Amino acid sequence: MKPTIMKRAFTLLLCLGCVIVLILLPRILQYNNYYLRLVNMTLINSILVMGLNFITGLTGQMNLGMAGVYSLGAYTSALLATRLGISPWIGLLAAICTGVIIGILLGVPSLKISGIYLALTTIAFGEIVRLSMTNFSDLTGGDIGVRKIPPFSIGSLQLSGDKHFYYLALFFVILLCLVANRIIKSKYGRAFRAIKQNELSVSTYGINISNMKVFAFVLSTVYGCIAGALYASLATYISPNDFSGDLSIRYFMMLMVGGVGTLPGNIIGAFLVTVVPEMLKQFGEYYWLVFCGFVMVFAVLVPNGMYSLLKNLVQSFKRCLQGSFNRQKKEGSECRY
Repeated sequence: MKPTIMKRAFTLLLCLGCVIVLILLPRILQYNNYYLRLVNMTLINSILVMGLNFITGLTGQMNLGMAGVYSLGAYTSALLATRLGISPWIGLLAAICTGVIIGILLGVPSLKISGIYLALTTIAFGEIVRLSMTNFSDLTGGDIGVRKIPPFSIGSLQLSGDKHFYYLALFFVILLCLVANRIIKSKYGRAFRAIKQNELSVSTYGINISNMKVFAFVLSTVYGCIAGALYASLATYISPNDFSGDLSIRYFMMLMVGGVGTLPGNIIGAFLVTVVPEMLKQFGEYYWLVFCGFVMVFAVLVPNGMYSLLKNLVQSFKRCLQGSFNRQKKEGSECRY
C-alpha cells in the first residue's frame, strides 16, 4: 500500500470516527446530563471563540469585551421571546442584527486606537453593558434576570433539554465553522492577516484598512451574539451575573490555549477551558487558581497552542508510517535479489 493511500485512509477513518462519535454522543451521555451540558457549553463557546479569532487572532486587534457582546445577543433574543412572544428564530435574527450594530460601534474606535487602549475600550464596553442590564430593571429584570425563556422549535418539535439542543448547537458550529473557513481563505482573510503583520504596508496594495477592521469587528460580534442567543435558549434563565468581566478573559484564554488564528484551535481551546476547570473543582475554591497555573505553564511550554502541538504529533506519526513503508519496500526488494 502506498504512503499517500495510507494517509488518505487514515484521514478518512479519523473523520468517519469523529462523525460517528458526534452523532452518538447524546446517547453515550444520556445518563449524565451534567457532562452533556458541558458539551453544549463547549459548542456555544466554540462559536464565540471563532468570532474572537476574526478580530484578535487574524487581524491582531485586542477585544476583551466579548462578554458584553455575548450578553447583548442573549438579552436581545430572550426579551423578544418573553416580552413580545416572538419566536426564538426571529430573536436569533434580531441578535445577528444587534451584532452588526455593535461591531460597527466597536470597530470605528479601532480606526483611531490600538493595543492596550483598544483593549481598555472593549473592557469598558463590556462593563457598561453589564451595568446597563442591572440598572435598567424595568426592561431587563435587573438582578432578577429574565426567566422562562422558550426553546427553539422546528414545527411541533421543541428543542428543549440538553439532548435536543446538542444537535441544534452542533449544526450551528458546523455551519459557522464552514463560513469562517471560507472567509479565512478568501481575500478578506488574507487582508486580515496582512493587517496584523504590517498595517502600514497594507494600504500600498489598495486594501482599505478601515473597512477591513470594521468588517472583522462585525464578524466577531455577530458570532458572539449568535452564541448568546443559543445560550439563552439553553439556560432558559439569564441574569447580569452570567456575563461578568472575567468571562471575556476566559474567552481570550480559549483562543490562546487552542491556537491563535486556527479554527480547530478555537474548538480545542473552547473544550479545554470549558471542561478542565470543571474537572479541577475537587480543589475547592482554589480550582480556578490551579487552572490558571496550568495555563501559565502551558503558555511557556507550548506557545503556539494545543492545535500546533497536535498537528506536529500527527505529522510525526505520518512520517513514522512513511518510514515504515519505505523500510518494508526496501526489505522486499532485497529479498527478490
